Amino acid sequence: MPGTAPRSPLPRTQPEGASPLPHAADPGTAQGHMAGPGMPVRTEEVIKLLCSISEEKKMKAAVKRSGRGALVTGTVAFVGGLVGGPPGIAVGGALGGLLGSWMTSGQFKPVPQILMELPPAEQQKLFHEVTAIVRHLDWTDVVQLTALVMGSEALQKQLLAMLANYVTKELRAEVRYED
Repeated sequence: MPGTAPRSPLPRTQPEGASPLPHAADPGTAQGHMAGPGMPVRTEEVIKLLCSISEEKKMKAAVKRSGRGALVTGTVAFVGGLVGGPPGIAVGGALGGLLGSWMTSGQFKPVPQILMELPPAEQQKLFHEVTAIVRHLDWTDVVQLTALVMGSEALQKQLLAMLANYVTKELRAEVRYED
């Protein structure tokens, strides 16, 4: 046929390790699954594992609401300025600052509650961080993985440190442990 390139009699070769399908990914990792020696573990199951550990240690976090505090401070200062002129701005700013500070001090919520409310993309980030920590373990399902983690104080500490780091850095929250 004129205008078409001749077909090569040799099959196309792919680089070593490449998928035969374009843009195909390992379905286990693409869908939020972690494969151990046995069955895969889903993202939700890993989040539940983190919930169990953080609940056992009574881990709580307070997400700071600095935007709301700034809005209150500005609003009270503005109203003070309308009512009292320049001295009202100063008094309103001071009162608004105190009120705003009190409002942003944060209400502590249990970390398991925060984890369950995270959007799927954030849960996926945690999933990958947990995978990096437990990849060396020999387990066949989530029940065995949970038993291994709950039976190891060192693993629990590693996972709690990772979780505390995530909560403080990614969520910009303050972490507290109840006695």
